[in-house]
This record gives sequence, C-alpha cells and structure tokens, in this order.
Amino acid sequence: MSSAPNSAGKLDISGVTSEGVAWLASAGTYPRSTLALWEEQPNAPVVLPCGSTFDVVNVPAVFGRWMLDRLWDEGPGSGPVAAYRGRMLLFAAPGTAQRLPSLLEWEEWGSRSDGIPPFLCHGTGDAVTVPAPSAHDCGGPSPATRLESRWLVAPDTRHPWLPGPEILLWAAVRAARAAASTAVRISIFPPQDLDAKVYDVSRRR
Repeated sequence: MSSAPNSAGKLDISGVTSEGVAWLASAGTYPRSTLALWEEQPNAPVVLPCGSTFDVVNVPAVFGRWMLDRLWDEGPGSGPVAAYRGRMLLFAAPGTAQRLPSLLEWEEWGSRSDGIPPFLCHGTGDAVTVPAPSAHDCGGPSPATRLESRWLVAPDTRHPWLPGPEILLWAAVRAARAAASTAVRISIFPPQDLDAKVYDVSRRR
C-alpha cells in the first residue's frame, strides 16, 4: 500500500485517504505547498489555520473519549478527530469556536469545576498542528512520537461532515453526566488504548 498522499485509497492504518489529505490541505493558505510537503515527507505534522475549512475543539483526552463515545453510540458520529500531546482535537464546523463557549455558559456548565473541563476552542485567527497523513512508514517517527500525534477518526472524504456547537454541547453534557454517575475521576494522563476503539464511519451523517 503506497504512503504517498496522492495515491488512491487509504494511506495507511490511520485511515486517511487522498480525499482527506486534499481537505486538510485546503485549509492552508498554500494547499499545493502542503500537498507537496506531504508527498516528500508523509510523516510530517503541519500547522493549519482554523476558521474557514474547520474549527477545532481541544479537550482533555479522557473527557474527549467520553464525548466520542456519546457521539458514536447515541448521536450522529463525529468529524475527524486527532490526538495530540495528551489532548483530543475534535474538528468542527466553522463558527463553533465562537459559539460553543457561550452555549456552555448559558447551560451553566462552563463554570462547573466538577462537570465539563475547560475547552480550548480554535477558530478564526487560530491554528492547530494536525498529525501527518501517514505515521507508519519505514524511517518514520518513533512509537512515542506516533502516540502523541495521531488520527483517531481520520479524514476520509473531500467534504467531511463536521458537528456544530449544539451537537458538541450535547455530547459534552452527556459525557459529564456519565462521568458523574460512575464517579470516575478525570485523569490528566491519556489512557494507553486511546486509539483502540473503532468507530463505524459509515454511520456518520
């Protein structure tokens, strides 16, 4: 299986496809330069701007896992999701970064120390580091590097469905309630099996 971003089908076990690579690259000011970089260095993470193609909601890894479980078990699924340095990056519809914090405050969850942890919402004027399309080539990064930066739900289409602020609020509230009902303490460290669960992307709306 080829690892080049312009190859057909999946790049590797991360599930990123050529269409997904094109979507990611379209967020940048110079998409062709991004694609050229990934052709030469498939394992290179890239900093991309938010606010136009996507926003990103950045949450603690464990709470993000609970949100993902709610989205896939009870809701419409999710857009692309990445793990990066102990955090989870949920790709969302443009405008989410501006709207979600106010919705959390309106629901009185944003100020609860024992409910929803503080979110970092990246929108217009912000940028995020996205994992490389391929992280398993010979000569690629070490296992430790892959662990801190990888796709959990990889981009697989040129126009992926992205959740808006209302859906992410729904998932966050249910995740917080589930955590409270089981009296599970949120760890500051990501679990070892963050990418062990497989989400059926065919169910995504």
